[in-house]
Amino acid sequence: MSSRISIARPQTNSFNVDPHGLSNSRQSAGYRAANPDDPLEKIRAFSKTVEDNIEIYSQPLKPHLPAIGRFLIVVTFLEDALRIVTQWGDQIWYLQQHRHFPWGISHIFLIINVLTMLAGSSAVILKRYTEYAVGGLLAVVIIQGFGYGLIFDLNFFLRNLSVIGGLFMVFSDSMVSRKTLFAGLPTISETDRKKYFLLAGRVLLIFLFLGFILQGEWNIVRVLVSIVGLAACVMVAVGFKAKWSAAFLVIVLSIFNVFANNWWAVHSAHPTRDFLKYDFFQTLSIVGGLILLVNMGPGGLSVDEKKKTY
Repeated sequence: MSSRISIARPQTNSFNVDPHGLSNSRQSAGYRAANPDDPLEKIRAFSKTVEDNIEIYSQPLKPHLPAIGRFLIVVTFLEDALRIVTQWGDQIWYLQQHRHFPWGISHIFLIINVLTMLAGSSAVILKRYTEYAVGGLLAVVIIQGFGYGLIFDLNFFLRNLSVIGGLFMVFSDSMVSRKTLFAGLPTISETDRKKYFLLAGRVLLIFLFLGFILQGEWNIVRVLVSIVGLAACVMVAVGFKAKWSAAFLVIVLSIFNVFANNWWAVHSAHPTRDFLKYDFFQTLSIVGGLILLVNMGPGGLSVDEKKKTY
């Protein structure tokens, strides 16, 4: 009996339950655990926490974000149409005296602008005929730039690039498949078109903040906001942590808009009131575009999407 036990023992000890080393009982030689004290690891953990909080606290608003974004994007056109109607005489006088519009042409110019802005804005809000609505509003931006002689004004140019970016975001949000394609011709798929419009919208949206950096008096707060805001703009443009950076810009621009463009605190007869009001509603339009970006994400042509692939 004892001899059997002594013979059996070596066989038992030499038995290997995992001869090929496939179990997870031991750590791989190439694996290295994350160091919680690593600064980069802390930044990753912080950004993940911020993203999770944005996701959690935006849940009640999420079903309404597309409607809020679309409304804010076109609010500048609605305000502009209302301003033209309520200041009709002043608008006619300016176009005829300063822009040398012939009598009658100035009236037609304003009527076309008002009707296009009202019809296009209503269609965007209702998500009906979005392609035509966006095309009409884009035409208004260009026509007004030449008509009022503001096309070479840098601030006007940067702001309207951002408004155009917001319109591209609207178009991407409302994009649907179309069947009216010509047989035999090469076409771009709906998914690809949406990716390109999202990319263009992201890039154009940040020009408003660039205009903010270029104008105004400099102080410590402005320098800090400009540096952080510029970093967020770059992140939006390349699509890196795009939802987080877009949400940050929504907050910053909203606070800036209330304090810097407080047109309601200026007397109605003051000449700067209309300029502040114009800037206020244009900034709201860009905020609307950023809200759509938070809702939709950056699209396929972005660092965030490439990270998912690789």
